[in-house]
Amino acid sequence: MRIFDPHIHMTSRTTDDYQAMHAAGVRALVEPSFWLGQPRTSPASFLDYFDSLLGWEPFRAAQYGIAHHCTLALNPKEAGDPRCTPVLDELPRYLVKDRVVAVGEIGYDSMTPAEDHALAAQLQLAADHGLPALVHTPHRDKLAGLRRTLDVVRESALSPERVLVDHLNETTLKEAENSGCWLGFSVYPDTKMDEERMVAILRAHGPERVLVNSAADWGRSDPLKTRAVGDLMLARGFTEDDVDRVLWRNPVAFYGLSGRLSLDLTDTDTGAPGTGATHEGNSILRGGE
Repeated sequence: MRIFDPHIHMTSRTTDDYQAMHAAGVRALVEPSFWLGQPRTSPASFLDYFDSLLGWEPFRAAQYGIAHHCTLALNPKEAGDPRCTPVLDELPRYLVKDRVVAVGEIGYDSMTPAEDHALAAQLQLAADHGLPALVHTPHRDKLAGLRRTLDVVRESALSPERVLVDHLNETTLKEAENSGCWLGFSVYPDTKMDEERMVAILRAHGPERVLVNSAADWGRSDPLKTRAVGDLMLARGFTEDDVDRVLWRNPVAFYGLSGRLSLDLTDTDTGAPGTGATHEGNSILRGGE
């Protein structure tokens, strides 16, 4: 089983996690920039973080045979903090970097006017740079937040087919599906989806335009939840092709819209991580090929 985790925060995880993920079948991931828990006090702290996502984390992931890409943005949690909003002026020089495959996470936290502005501005940045967008739906009042998000997307220069709305659940699936956006689900203990609910949604909806992620971060989370979903899909009668579509081909198709997705996989099954042995599935994708 090959797995592409389209939303995981490896800055918060250990090298043991990378090793366990590789053993579970994870060969690629996207790390969206997010709120680190401790509020930032200046744009410079964002820039240091962006540099880490573009340098240190791809290097760390490569030691364990995993291709690492990222998305960059002013996240919703800090979009209303005047100490942080100047980072919007710095983003353009980062959005041209090779391993940046979307603008994100953007969206709503408390649904304030400041968040309206940040979301609209960053959807425009995505359009300007030919990138798709990863949109975070809020933890509270989720359906209202989704509707407000979709209104802003419709008013933007970015087509819905280039937008992934994430952290969906049963209450938001239908409206998100009708919007034409890609559909993201986070399988995360306590606060988001679990494997059983996720597989039930896949049974009702099918695998089209669905991405499943672990959203693993500094909270109580599990970077192997993507594998758990794949295993349960097989146990519930889905085919191996269905699993491959949800856990690999769909994230490749969405992030491939950036034209920057490069998957150079290392087979470490017969040696230590980072040995450089060539896997027959190695590929480099440009423009979603």
